[in-house]
Order: sequence, then structure tokens, then C-alpha cells
Amino acid sequence: MEIGIDSFIATGAYEGPLNPQENVAAMEALLSKIEFADHAGLHVFGLGEHHRKEFLDEAPAVILAAAAARTKNIRLTSAVTVLSAADPVRVFQEYATLDIISKGRAEIVAGRGSFIDAFPLFGLNTNDYDALFDEKIQLLLNLRANETVTWKGKFRPALNAQPVYPRPLQEPLPVWIGVGGTPQSFARAGTLGLPLMVAVIGGETHRFRQLIDLYYQAGEMAGHKRDKLKVGLHSLGFVAETTQDAKDIYFPGYQEMMGKIGKERGWSTPTRPMFEAQAAPLGAYVVGSPEEVAEKILRHSEALGGISRFTFQMDNPGLSKEQVYRSIELIGTKVIPLINK
Repeated sequence: MEIGIDSFIATGAYEGPLNPQENVAAMEALLSKIEFADHAGLHVFGLGEHHRKEFLDEAPAVILAAAAARTKNIRLTSAVTVLSAADPVRVFQEYATLDIISKGRAEIVAGRGSFIDAFPLFGLNTNDYDALFDEKIQLLLNLRANETVTWKGKFRPALNAQPVYPRPLQEPLPVWIGVGGTPQSFARAGTLGLPLMVAVIGGETHRFRQLIDLYYQAGEMAGHKRDKLKVGLHSLGFVAETTQDAKDIYFPGYQEMMGKIGKERGWSTPTRPMFEAQAAPLGAYVVGSPEEVAEKILRHSEALGGISRFTFQMDNPGLSKEQVYRSIELIGTKVIPLINK
């Protein structure tokens, strides 16, 4: 099983003026963290995409290319590319270029995104939310499979025997589908025969089993062999020496972060008992000692019928650099060996 981290590069600038110098520091901190994760033996690092004041991940392929120059082994992926609001040709070119720079370590996790800010920014209609993604994922896969493309759709100018370059080093360039909780998204990933990255950020992880079964059923009905279909899981998580330490360290920043998001979405600010419920054995959060975290990842894998990748969402304004680096170190030196064993 591959173990990694996903990040959104939060700047903390929910309110007040932007500070370019703070952005420089935040970007350097992120690149240093990816470099450290590579040295620690983690398998993958994913970078989200947002178009909001409080994030710095508007151009993830550019940032991942900078990370590629500072790393040797870790796979570098989007998490997710908001494909509905992007031009698939440019996405393919950017990640093919990243694949060349990284010597074959690039991946795309394509999704529709959890925010809709990109739609008005790029002149798109949210009523076309699903249709845009469906058309664009088909084009992206066409570009991946063919050097010269003839294609016609509703939302983008047609391509007529158009060669598209550069070509990636990997053949094919890995493309995953990132999903939340809608059955049609799981079924679509299966029908396309693409690996599935499931974001579970609340509730009980085992309750997603029916949706994952739907993914496999759709894939097999479309003629894809079961062993070619795979599932990854993304959840909030953190590792410390003991489970109690991990919870005590992680909770204050988690409460602050989720409280700010909650104001926008109409959620209540999470309390410690609410957090404890999510960090319990059946809850979605993977927060604890290396032993508890490894056990929980394996328990989630068994409940979901087997996963091939797990990524921690570790962004948290309450964590110090030392705490984050220690968590990454524990993942590399203890969690991964325990899972492999």
C-alpha cells in the first residue's frame, strides 16, 4: 500500500490584506515539506487546487514541478485537478511536462472540486457542473491515448487531427478520479476503468463500501478486469508518539480550521466530543500513535474491500513545523513498515 500526504497550502488569509512575504514563506515551507517527505520514505504527495484568497494552490502543476527538482522518489500528483473548470489540453501538457521533469513521477487526480469558485472565474455555468466534467475527462483520456486527436464536444472548440505535445515519460500517464460521495461519480470511474481516490472527511469510513462495490460493478460491466481497478482513500490525519498526544496536538488547529469553513457552509464549530467520535475506531479521522494509525488504515482497507493508497490531509494551522515533520518521520519510519508487515 502506498502512503502519502495531500496539502492545500493554506495561507491563513481568511480575513485582512494579503502579505506577499508570507506567501513566499508558505511556499518555501511546502516545498521543504515535500522534500522531507521524500527523504522520509513516503510514496506520494498530492497538491489540491483552489481559487480562493486563503490558498496558494491555484497552479498546482507549477508547484509540483518545483518539488520535482528537489525530490527523487516520491510521486507527485494533483489532489484534485478541478477538470470541470480547466482545458484538458493544457492539463495534459502541464502534467506531461511534470512527468518529464520528475522522470516519471507525475499523476493526475481529476475531480469536480469541493468549491465552485473556479466556475465564475473561468466563465462557466454551475448548471453544467457534471456535464463539463464528463466531457472533459473523456477528452483528457483521448489525449493520453493518442498523439494526434480528432474530437468534438459542447464546451470546447473541436480538435481536427491535432497533434498534442509533449508526451509523458510514463505510458500511460496515471489518471485517477477523485470522488466525494455521489454514486454517479463512483460508477463513472468504474466505467472508465480508472483508479478511484475517495475523500472521506467525516462519518464512518466503512459506510462507503456500497459505493466502492458500485465502482467495481460498473468497471466489470464495462469490461475492465477487477485487478486493474484500484481504490485510494484520503482522510484527515496526524501521527504522534501516543494517541492521546496526537489528539491533543491536532484538535485546537482542527477546530479553528473547521470552524472557519463551517461559517461559510453553515456548519457548527466542532467540539472535542465531536472530534473524538471521528477519531474513534470506526470514524474517518486517522489520528493517533503509529500503531493505532497503522491498525486503522488496515481496518479501513479491509472494510472497503482493499485499498492501494492512503493519503493524510495534515494541513492544520495549529501545528508547528516540528510537529508536522515529526509526524511525517513517524509515518515513514513506523507506520509504513507496520502496514507492510
